[in-house]
Amino acid sequence: MKRNVLWLLSTITGVVLLFGYHTSTSGPEAVGTPPAAVSGGTDSGSSAASTGGSAKASGSTSTVTGSVAQTQWGPVQVELTMDGSTIEGVSVVQYPNGNGRDQQINSYALPILIKETISAQSAQIDMVSGATVTSVGYQQSLQSALDQA
Repeated sequence: MKRNVLWLLSTITGVVLLFGYHTSTSGPEAVGTPPAAVSGGTDSGSSAASTGGSAKASGSTSTVTGSVAQTQWGPVQVELTMDGSTIEGVSVVQYPNGNGRDQQINSYALPILIKETISAQSAQIDMVSGATVTSVGYQQSLQSALDQA
């Protein structure tokens, strides 16, 4: 009789622990909106109308949009605000944000990439650990924008 009770309690405990475990795909815990420095994004399922970049000049500052870098998680596209040959600002026009995990990763990684870009004034920046795919796409689009500038 004791063995049956012990077996039943251990089985119930195992089932409770199994269903109580939250995986990384359970959904966002406290995912906020992307930071203000990230201008916006499109769903990772969408594709850009053009993969080429563009440049607009106004006075001594100009805006240069890099080409869209297609990654396995979605497109990444960077837009630079240049004052001569100096990078004054960076906006990420497109980035993967199709699910809570993408939003969580990119809300952390994109501000770091933007800060590194402005600090380095080039595409030679470190990747963000845990956001390797987005970092590679960011660097490709950034280099495309710098090539146009």
